[in-house]
Amino acid sequence: MIRRRREASVKGRDCVREVTTRAMLEGNRVSRISVRGFAVASATAVTTVGAVVGVAAGSEPATAAAQPAADATTVLADIPAGQQVQQASLTQQVQAQSDAADATARKTAEEEARKAAAKTAAARKQAADDAAAAKAKAAAAKKAASALAATVKSSYTAAEVQAMAQSIIGDSSQYQCFSNIVTRESGWNYTATNASSGAYGLVQALPGSKMATAGADWRTNPATQIKWGLNYMNSRYNSPCGAWSFWQANHWY
Repeated sequence: MIRRRREASVKGRDCVREVTTRAMLEGNRVSRISVRGFAVASATAVTTVGAVVGVAAGSEPATAAAQPAADATTVLADIPAGQQVQQASLTQQVQAQSDAADATARKTAEEEARKAAAKTAAARKQAADDAAAAKAKAAAAKKAASALAATVKSSYTAAEVQAMAQSIIGDSSQYQCFSNIVTRESGWNYTATNASSGAYGLVQALPGSKMATAGADWRTNPATQIKWGLNYMNSRYNSPCGAWSFWQANHWY
């Protein structure tokens, strides 16, 4: 009978050692609760074996088996400490990745905002430059017109009238088309009059009084006639070159 009890106790300890070894080998996959479950289950198994042997021997099993179960639980309870550290490390890694993602998102948003601000500033600068250029062009045109008005004479040569036209029109290609028409209409004579129709001036306005919309001195000022003729060609044919194309096809405009 004593021999059977000793064999049961040896078997119980062997079960505890086997369970403890398996739990230590699989510590990275088994939580603290699971290991304790193993310990409890193993202790229960040992208790059961002891109980069976005790019953067979006619003795009380509970007291003999209780101590090994308690010892196993005490040994296994300290195993998951490394796993707790690992879990804390994983949590820190996840938090670090989240912080890095947030930082990247903030950096991207800041870069997009910077690009948008730069684009807006560039657009505003371009608009300001365009407005300044238009203002300067208008001022130059006004100055040229004032200069022409200040040099009004009682008579002008063809060369002087052509110089006025070049100054007023500006674009050399458009001036050439304007010149082609004026050469054929009046030969650059700003007092030219058509005896049959009454057309008058450089561009042969019909009637000549139409040119009063450009200035009351339309009869004697070539600059007034040039301005009126240029406006007429732009409004009716989009440009002097458009008027010249029409004139070539019809010999009038």
